[in-house]
Amino acid sequence: MAGDNGRTRIQKRKISASAVRYIVAGFFIVGALLAVFDAPEEIAAMLDRAKIRILHRHLHGLTSRFPYRLGLDIQGGTHLVYRADVKNVAPADRQSSLDAVRDVIERRVNLFGVSEPLVQVEKSGEEWRLIVELAGVQDINTAIKVIGETPFLEFREERPEVAQTEEDPYFSPTPLTGQYLKHAVVQFDPITRQATVELEFNDEGSKIFAGLTKKNIGKRIGIYLDGVPISAPVVNEEIAGGKAEITGNFTAQEAKELVGRMNAGALPVPIGLISQQTIGASLGAESLQKSLFAGMVGFLMLALFMILWYRLPGALAVVALLLYLVILLALFKLIPVTLTIAGIAGIILSIGMAVDANVLIFERLKEELLKQKRLEDAIDEGFGRAWTSIRDSNVSSLLTALILYWLGTSVVKGFALTLGIGIMVSMFSAISVTRMLLRATANHRFEKYRALFLSGLAK
Repeated sequence: MAGDNGRTRIQKRKISASAVRYIVAGFFIVGALLAVFDAPEEIAAMLDRAKIRILHRHLHGLTSRFPYRLGLDIQGGTHLVYRADVKNVAPADRQSSLDAVRDVIERRVNLFGVSEPLVQVEKSGEEWRLIVELAGVQDINTAIKVIGETPFLEFREERPEVAQTEEDPYFSPTPLTGQYLKHAVVQFDPITRQATVELEFNDEGSKIFAGLTKKNIGKRIGIYLDGVPISAPVVNEEIAGGKAEITGNFTAQEAKELVGRMNAGALPVPIGLISQQTIGASLGAESLQKSLFAGMVGFLMLALFMILWYRLPGALAVVALLLYLVILLALFKLIPVTLTIAGIAGIILSIGMAVDANVLIFERLKEELLKQKRLEDAIDEGFGRAWTSIRDSNVSSLLTALILYWLGTSVVKGFALTLGIGIMVSMFSAISVTRMLLRATANHRFEKYRALFLSGLAK
């Protein structure tokens, strides 16, 4: 620590040249492994052509265990739009009621055999809608039949003995259904702070519930939604007055989910189909091919510009961008992220963000080199001076992506998600990878080739 014109400056500890080389070697090794993870089928085909089959089975195993999740517009499938009739639901309860209906529909389509369905609640003016996207599903009539029924809540009593029936062998139906339930709410025990679920029935439901509990003291009452059991509490005593409390080892989240499911079956929220569309797989494949081609052309043009204009730093930036891409694709597999056409547009835009960071760094580097500073010092100073601008621009873009994801529709959310992830990875690529690659060249052998580090118009 030393004084300089009245100001205190801290000398940063620099990484040794050997450590830099090890780090750079690590980047290349990780990049190669991630490339295999991202495209195992393509790597397997290359090894087949070279008559190398040592990793053939393992590479094909990666494809099945970690596939890319493709959206409706790429894979093809069914797109349905429902209008929800909420005129009989209190305005304060509409959002939670529609969220609960969404959960029921997700469960239904999962039972239908659809992996990762997209079911979203949207509000347009005073109209509430449910958007259902079933990637890979072409049987639109069956999908409509499975989804279109209003959730049904019912209370069942224990059978005297296990019945040999195709229906529920343990519980039998009772007259008590969701139409008699006024509402269910989450409560917390004032002493133990344990979450409980409180039920309240209307007048007719109170009478049915009182008779049901009187008949089944010491037995369980099965609570079913769409024929699926969601709870089976034990009756401790006859419950009159139309109010009951379900206790147990609920977490707050479990109690909230149970309440949502029960309210979904109790509240009259009919849904009507207003739009349906089947997207063929061939159309989706064509859209994917065109998007990938556009991305490849854009990347090649950026790479050509960076190399011609920024010379050696530009070539190193292209290497960093390649590592950026393999990291990004690996994250999309692992999270996983559903890739749509809009999402691919977000990836392409994030590549531009990564290049923008490199441009700021290289322009600062050029300014320091024109001051006749040593190459190593110029690199450090260039990164230091560019960091503030890179940080501010990326943070503002990341905040924009978060707002789009929070407020946007399904298409906008796909774009915002891939853009946000891309921005965060691009900051690592520009600040860490590019910097280490440049530091690897910052030695006495390159001092006499300083022109390789200056852009095309530098004098």
